[in-house]
Amino acid sequence: MLKLSYTAEHEQYQPTKLLDYAVEAEKVGFDAVWTSDHFHPWHHTNAAGGFAWVWMTALAERTKKIEIGTAVTAPTFRYHPAVVAQAFATMRYMYPNRISLGLGTGESMNEVPIGYTWPNYKERVERLEEAIQVIKLLWSGEFVNFKGKYYRLRKAKLYTTPASPPPMYLAASGPRVMEMAGRYCDGVLTLPFPEKFYREVLFPAMERGAKAANRDPTKLVKSVEVWVAYDEDYDKALETARFWAAAATPYIYKFGVYDPREIEEFGWWIGDEQLAKYWLIATKPEDHIKHIEKFVKLGFHDIHVQSSSPDEFKTLRMYGDKVLPYIRSTYG
Repeated sequence: MLKLSYTAEHEQYQPTKLLDYAVEAEKVGFDAVWTSDHFHPWHHTNAAGGFAWVWMTALAERTKKIEIGTAVTAPTFRYHPAVVAQAFATMRYMYPNRISLGLGTGESMNEVPIGYTWPNYKERVERLEEAIQVIKLLWSGEFVNFKGKYYRLRKAKLYTTPASPPPMYLAASGPRVMEMAGRYCDGVLTLPFPEKFYREVLFPAMERGAKAANRDPTKLVKSVEVWVAYDEDYDKALETARFWAAAATPYIYKFGVYDPREIEEFGWWIGDEQLAKYWLIATKPEDHIKHIEKFVKLGFHDIHVQSSSPDEFKTLRMYGDKVLPYIRSTYG
C-alpha cells in the first residue's frame, strides 16, 4: 500500500512550531511523520535543534493515529544501541503500532561536538551493523549477552516491550548499506538519485541482502525522501529552501564538517540553479504531483515529503487538497 509521509525537520523550526506543522500533517491526510534526530543542525542562522525522542511523544499525544518515526537515528556514538532499543520499545508500548525507527550511519556534526572522534566509513558501517543486531536482540525481551567489536551486552533485558517491535528502516545511499537493509530491516530510506542508479545499484543490492538472509525482498518497503518548496512566488520558495543548501554538497560528508557556521558557509557556494536541481521549487500543485509521481512509478512504497516553504501551513493544506487525493486516487 502506498504511503505519503511528512518529514518534520528540527533544524529549521523550534519544536513547538514543528509540532503544530506535524499535527496539521495528520489533519490534511498524511500517513506518517518522520523527524530528524540531530544534535547540530545543517545551518547556523535562525536554526533550531530540538531533541527528537521527546518531541515524538508530544506528537503522539496530540495526534490520534499517524505513524511517527525518526529519519534517522544514528545508534553508534552519542546513543548506545541498547538505549535506542529501550527508548523505541517504550514509545511503541505507549503508542501501539504508531512508532517506527529509522537508522543510519550518522554525520560528524552530531557526534564530534560532544567529544567523539569521527571514524572512517568502514568503521561506521561496522558499528551500524552491530547496533542493529543489539537492538533486535533486546526487542526479543530475553536476557541477552553480546560481544561484538564495538558493543557489549551482559545479561541485558528490556522489561518494557511492545506487542510488536517497531518497524526498522535503514537509510542508505550506496550498495553496502542497502545490502544490510535487505538482511536485517523492514525497509530502506534513500534519497533522490537517477533512475539508473536505483535500478542497477541500489535495488539489486537490497535484494541480494534479503536473499542472503532467506528473506523475501518483495516484502521490504522502499522509501524515498523528496525535497520541495512551494509558494506562488518562485523566488520566495527558493529563498526558503536555501536553508538546506549545504546538505546538498558532498563536502560536508567527505570532510566531516561539524560546525554549523562552517556548514552554512559551504551552502553559499551553491547557486540558485544548482539548488533547484536538488529541491523542487514549484509554484503549482501540478508540479508537486508530477514530482511525486516520478518516484511512485520507480517502485517506491513510501514518499517522505520534506518541505521548506515560506508558509508551511499553506503548503500542507495544498498537499491535502490537491496532491494527496490525486496520488491516492491514481495509484492506490
